[in-house]
This record gives sequence, C-alpha cells and structure tokens, in this order.
Amino acid sequence: MFNYIWHTFFFDPVYNGLVFFIDVMPGGDVGLAIIAIVVVVKTILLPLSIKAAKTQRVMREIEPKLKEIRETLKDKRQEQGEAMLKLYREAGISPFASIFLIFLQIPIVIALYFSVYTGGGIALPAINTDILYSFVWIPELVNMNFLGMLDITGKSLVLAFLAGVTQFYQVKMAMPALPPRDPNAAPNFKEDFGRNMQMQMRYVMPVIIFFVAYYISAAIALYFFVSNLVAVLQEVYIKKHR
Repeated sequence: MFNYIWHTFFFDPVYNGLVFFIDVMPGGDVGLAIIAIVVVVKTILLPLSIKAAKTQRVMREIEPKLKEIRETLKDKRQEQGEAMLKLYREAGISPFASIFLIFLQIPIVIALYFSVYTGGGIALPAINTDILYSFVWIPELVNMNFLGMLDITGKSLVLAFLAGVTQFYQVKMAMPALPPRDPNAAPNFKEDFGRNMQMQMRYVMPVIIFFVAYYISAAIALYFFVSNLVAVLQEVYIKKHR
C-alpha cells in the first residue's frame, strides 16, 4: 500500500516531471528543470497557500478574543483550551495550517532527491525508461551542470545559505506573530506547545534546512531556495490582493 501511494502520488510524478522539463529546457539543464518543478508544485499548492494566508489574517483578528479567553479562564486550563478550539472552529481556521503546508512538501523533496540520484535504480544523467509515462519523451541531453557552472550533484554552500535565509523569511511571513506572553498567566500546555512549535519553526527550521541542503546536494538546496523564494513572493502577492 505504501509503495503504491509513494509511486502513484509522489515519486513517479516528480520523476516524470523532471524528465519532461529536462527535455524542454535549453541544453537539458537539470537545474532549470528543478526550478520548473518548483513552479508546478507551488501552483498546485496555491489554494493551500491562500488558505494559510487567510489563517494568518484571521489569527490576528481574533487575537483580542484569544487574550480575553486566556485571562478569563487562566485558572481553568481544560476550559480555556476548549474555548480556544471553539473560537478557531467558529472562525473556520486551523492554527496549524501553515505548518501543515510546510510538512506537506517533505515527500516531494524526498521524491526529487531519489529522482536525481536513483531514478528508480538508475541515476541521472541516465534515464529509467521503465517508469516514464507514455507522453514523456526521453531527453537527448541531460546536463548536470546548472547554468554551466554548478554541478547539481555536488555541494553548494551559497545555495544552502540562501535556502536557510529564505526559509526563515518564508516561515516568518507564513505564520502568525507570536502574542506577548503574560508572565502572570497560569501555565497552559496547549498554548506553550503552540508557542514552542512556532519558535522552532521560526529559528530551528532554517538551520536544519541549511544543513540538509548543504550535506545532501546542490539539487536539494536549489529546490529549497527557489521554493522558499516563490512562497515569499506568493505571500507578498496574497497580502496585497486579499
């Protein structure tokens, strides 16, 4: 079952998309093909991105009500949590929508990695024709040097750094601002958990992305960098036209 889901919804589509774009890109540039894959993925996930942006806006709007709940029920943790969840439901949002959007892309990144390095048992520049869709042509040229300068299978400190920086700004824009913590408020597990999760997403995740992007390959670093850059541009556009 897992193997079927993996190949049907993740690996095979990503591999075929990569091969398709390699065939149409000038010089068979794998780096440009990866950028094209990012654009396609971001387009597919655009409805979820819009929903996450809406969640961020609504979270700011209901913050006064959340603060009131925290203060009114500060000694009643269970009732406080239930009241906050009820408010989220009435507002039609999930406070973890942005986190879900980020983690949804993890299987896609893994599929891209295996597409570049194994291709179902055959690593690029060789093409595994056994898993190609009927409408995907075999590229005449597969160029592993991005823009003729960077070996996409090697490591790139610059791309990894850019991936980490753009990840920080992407998370910062995608997640609602942390409300100031009341030092006199009673401890609340759910609120503390949400706060700690946001802190880790803001500051720990970019560091993780940097090391992952650097130590795995320039291909993954390029994916993260372009993906985060597109996400930031989406957030800017959504905020200006919502």
